[in-house]
Amino acid sequence: MGDSVAIEASARRRRAARRSASLMPEDGECAAACGSPVAANISRVNGRTKRDRSLETTSKTERKRRTCDPSERLSCHKTQDSLLSSASGYNKYRGILNWCVVMLVLSNARLFLENLLKHGILVDPIQVVSLFLNDPYRWPAACLVIVANVFVLVALYTERQLSKGSFSERLGFLVHAINMGVLITFPAAVVLLLPSVTPVGGASALSIYTILFLKLYSYKDVNLWCRELSSIKVKKLSRSLSCPSQQHWSGGDCKVSYPGNLTIRDMYYFVFAPTLCYELNFPRSPGVRVGFLLRRLCEMASEHLKAPAHRPWMVPIIRSSMKPLEDMDLSRMTERLLRLAVPNHLLWLMFFYWFFHSSMNFTAELLRFGDRQFYNDWWNSETVTYFWQNWNIPVHKWCLRHFYKPLLRRGFSKKVSQSAVFFLSAFFHEYLVSVPLRMFRLWAFMGMMAQIPLAWFVGRFLRGNYGNAAVWISIIIGQPFAVLMYVHDYYVLHHRQEVDGL
Repeated sequence: MGDSVAIEASARRRRAARRSASLMPEDGECAAACGSPVAANISRVNGRTKRDRSLETTSKTERKRRTCDPSERLSCHKTQDSLLSSASGYNKYRGILNWCVVMLVLSNARLFLENLLKHGILVDPIQVVSLFLNDPYRWPAACLVIVANVFVLVALYTERQLSKGSFSERLGFLVHAINMGVLITFPAAVVLLLPSVTPVGGASALSIYTILFLKLYSYKDVNLWCRELSSIKVKKLSRSLSCPSQQHWSGGDCKVSYPGNLTIRDMYYFVFAPTLCYELNFPRSPGVRVGFLLRRLCEMASEHLKAPAHRPWMVPIIRSSMKPLEDMDLSRMTERLLRLAVPNHLLWLMFFYWFFHSSMNFTAELLRFGDRQFYNDWWNSETVTYFWQNWNIPVHKWCLRHFYKPLLRRGFSKKVSQSAVFFLSAFFHEYLVSVPLRMFRLWAFMGMMAQIPLAWFVGRFLRGNYGNAAVWISIIIGQPFAVLMYVHDYYVLHHRQEVDGL
């Protein structure tokens, strides 16, 4: 009797142990429930293993079904999009880009040789260089650039007097206004009154003066903001108002606070830096990379040598366009315009790469200037506004910081402020074209102001690829149209008078 009771009790214990074992989770699951990270990983691995097994079972079932179904065994198609469709998600077009480059090089080489054989060498760079070397004193444009240092020193002196309290804010504003007013009118007067200034030299000098005008305006504004902050008990300014985030500085660079920034070294660093917006502490790169400098220098030299190759292509087209423009032959004018569009656009692209990528990166690397975003993806612009905001980042930053936002703070609407920005840009475009050519036709001004209705039309009615195509058409067609207008007017104003005098 005792043995039977012991055997039955042992059997009950074994059944209870089996029931508890069946209710207990696995090791990984138990540890995961208890919060153990190692065991949680074990649980996830076990879960993935189970899912993989289920997927393998499903794939095996699918293979068996296809094996059993003759139509599935003979099928070679599935639902998918073409690679050039936007829905496919394919974006590897390097080969097509290389093909476009090869086609452009071959077509340009053919046209260059054709024009060279037909018209000869129209522009001899050796003669141009020898002209400057033989008579180095006839460089009025270079003298204008040297005189620009006077305006830089006047701006620095004014800010030093304002920081010490020797000048009142009203007097300082008056001195700055006179300095920048003379800065923008003096070179224009010299170019207009001095016949020895060539259109190319005048345009170069006026471009430098325009850049300097924008820089000094930013310099004045930022130092004014620093004084305003100092007046409300802010003793140190570690960064400019334009920087929304804290900058990281290397061990050798120290932060400058107002008025410690009012030095000749700081002033001329800003003058040569590839930016139009002043800051007390610019972001700096760790060092100068010699290899990077040499690559940019080679790019600058190659682009500079390729630019004259387009002149024998463009000059005959421009010359042949004079007669249709005089006769107002619209069909021939359109044909000449389309012929001029391609070389003019290629020349513009070369200038963009030479200036915004090679030259500005070369200068930034030489000065250890850290912000290298001189342009954005303007080639993907689907609106005219996006193009003007991204193809020239330094100018866009200046307009946004010193013109657009101040107008908004004064109560003007966004549309009025944007129109004012286009008006300012149109003024400087006309200033840089009409003054060196010594004639005022307002083609550049009207071309820039026409961007306002064009931006509205493209933004309102065109989207995606259609908007991008409209932006490209406006770039390719608009510029050669303005070139033809100015060349025609220049020819009528100068060469027609010479012919009539003979």
